[in-house]
Amino acid sequence: MKIFLPPSEKKNEPKQKTAFKLNALSFNADLTATRTAVLKKHKEIDLSHCDFASNVYEGVLYQALDYTSLSAAAQTRANNSIIIISAAFGALRLTDVIPYYKFKIDPATWKKPLSLALSGLDNELVIDCRSSTYSTVWTPNPLNTVGIRVFKKVAGQLKVITHMSKLTRGEVTRYLVSQARNPRTPQELHKLLSKEFNCRLIEAEGKKSWFIDVIT
Repeated sequence: MKIFLPPSEKKNEPKQKTAFKLNALSFNADLTATRTAVLKKHKEIDLSHCDFASNVYEGVLYQALDYTSLSAAAQTRANNSIIIISAAFGALRLTDVIPYYKFKIDPATWKKPLSLALSGLDNELVIDCRSSTYSTVWTPNPLNTVGIRVFKKVAGQLKVITHMSKLTRGEVTRYLVSQARNPRTPQELHKLLSKEFNCRLIEAEGKKSWFIDVIT
């Protein structure tokens, strides 16, 4: 199981002086060259103050995930399964140590290197919680991918939720990493999430992935 998350616009600025180590980041082999180019472009980034990605990202989704309150076993599953798509660093894990930055992703910069770095990860079940902006930089195998969409029932009709969908996606992510076993298929994922959420499974069609629609 791999869970893909967007970053958050809201970020903590690290206070502790911790040097940035570019070569220590996840997916180092395929992404270092592009990361170096992006950092040269954004000289405003303070590389002397860094923290774990789990602490830097603090938006609604990450508040709902609440990584620090997870059990040790759940944190290990989160570290292994969660991949964050980042405007500055391409793809990260929660344990990567990064500086504060504030800019949006450039898909043209990241598409090619991310296709190399993430190649083969969609051999496992991919649970896609990315926003539309961040989903453009890498498209996993649709037959093995489940996008998480969030709707609200209003006057008997389903309405798409935008900002607060991040909260639900964070809750879904927290629930999944808190389970003892990972789902291996869209059907297993739906069966598991149905224990906690009101949701429906939409089958993959053509180039479209599977979807689980969570109804709040």
